[in-house]
Amino acid sequence: MQRITITLDDELMEDLDTLIAERGYQNRSEAIRDLTRAGMQQTAQEQGKSGDCVAALVYVYDHAQRDLSRRLVDTYHHHHDLALATLHVHLDDDNCMEVTALRGPGKEVQHFADHIIAERGVKHGRVVMMPTGKKTVGKKKEHAHR
Repeated sequence: MQRITITLDDELMEDLDTLIAERGYQNRSEAIRDLTRAGMQQTAQEQGKSGDCVAALVYVYDHAQRDLSRRLVDTYHHHHDLALATLHVHLDDDNCMEVTALRGPGKEVQHFADHIIAERGVKHGRVVMMPTGKKTVGKKKEHAHR
């Protein structure tokens, strides 16, 4: 570990101390390490350099939207190597929520999530990606089903 010195303006320091108290960090160093990791992860994701990841794709859609269920299933079948499992929840007469666990190269996971969220009839969607620590190099590995 290395010790560094940084300078923050009073307002930013106040905001950081509030965050530390709200989240229960033991000290400023822990909070700054977590925020740094999150910022580096976001930057890597935006640049398409995030390596392998796991992700949760959550979206709400109108199940009565013409052909939407078929389009979603087709998309999942074309990306079967990314989707691990899906939870389907009926919210009301018109809306369903799906939560899908994904795993794979960050760029491919993001592309898949963007495609699902952009489908006509999907009302809200968000993907949360977390690195696995592995870097994606070369071609994708084929996984055998067990």
